[in-house]
Amino acid sequence: MRSPDIAILGGGIGGLATAAFLHRAGLPCTVYEQASELKELGAGLVVAPNAARLLRRLGVLDVFLRRAVELEVGWEFRRWEDGTILSAENLTTECVRLYGEQTYTAHRADLLDVIKSAVPDGTVRLGRRAVELRHDGDRPVLLFEDGERVEPDVLIGADGVHSVVRRSLAGSAPARVSGLSAFRALVPAERAPSFARRPAQTLWIGPDHHLVHYPISAGAFVNLVAVAPAGEYSVESWTATATVEELLTEFDGWDPRLRALIRAAGVPGRWALLDRLPLRQWSRGTVTLLGDAAHPMFPFFGQGAAQAIEDAAVLAGCLAEDVTDPARALRRYEQLRLPRTTRLQEVSHGRSHINHLPDGPDQEARDKSFTEADPLVANGWIYGYDPEVEMSA
Repeated sequence: MRSPDIAILGGGIGGLATAAFLHRAGLPCTVYEQASELKELGAGLVVAPNAARLLRRLGVLDVFLRRAVELEVGWEFRRWEDGTILSAENLTTECVRLYGEQTYTAHRADLLDVIKSAVPDGTVRLGRRAVELRHDGDRPVLLFEDGERVEPDVLIGADGVHSVVRRSLAGSAPARVSGLSAFRALVPAERAPSFARRPAQTLWIGPDHHLVHYPISAGAFVNLVAVAPAGEYSVESWTATATVEELLTEFDGWDPRLRALIRAAGVPGRWALLDRLPLRQWSRGTVTLLGDAAHPMFPFFGQGAAQAIEDAAVLAGCLAEDVTDPARALRRYEQLRLPRTTRLQEVSHGRSHINHLPDGPDQEARDKSFTEADPLVANGWIYGYDPEVEMSA
């Protein structure tokens, strides 16, 4: 039985995870990446149990742990003006007890590297910038900047929020302005205060702002992600930058310890958080979307990369189980994944309001609720998810 000719557009975490899971299922593919080398921009991310479970299945978790940081504390909420701890979760024992895996933090580049190690040599073609997707009957035709045409049996668009494939399937409706922008920065561990070097994921919350920090790169750096009002800022790019002074201004009046951490940071990146409604459909025939191309989400649950890896596992499984009818396999993939990713898009969207309440009765009620809540249990629908169980249901 001939395997379908599978093309993946995009060599980021989602695209390479798809190639890795396809290889695991015995299905060859080709990845087309526009960059001249495989690398991840940005900085840190959280690898929760639902993603760690899949790295283990790919056989790369042990290598990943050489550079990752195993969190002992998570969901540590602190009050903006004085750092009062409102709640904290013990992850050391509870993650494994509840979900069979730990929670880690890592540099995005380290995660990309370990996933790449599960992809056979020769799978990725670099320097391939796609400009258009056409159709020749039922067959997709991908056109590249240099005039090359690729006509695969199956095309997977893992090419991010500005996806060429998404534009062809869902049109080019502009994203909505959310009113928020995000900053990211790295602080060398030797310059970071001791409270920020702990193996903890900490969220400082206050009026109209919040800031998250945790160690990455085997503890060599502390990763910062801050969310603030966007004002007139509208650039959605991983390469755009700000200044430390701009980031400090956003947190004027906050706890001096947090401001000291910001002062120690390198040049911050900055990007606008643009709002995209969930798609009702992301597959057509033998073309589909994956990761941010399908379901871009705000970063407030730290699930962007994890959902792309889940997509990859389910998509590979669907194609492997229905290799003679790829269009039917892609419909099943969409049916399995769309409800979950839509729900995550929606809850991520709502989190900014909760984190950014001004001081007052609503904020006091929120802070009180933190002492009564158990987010590790409450988010079990996220962390306990297993694609193989989902597909066998």
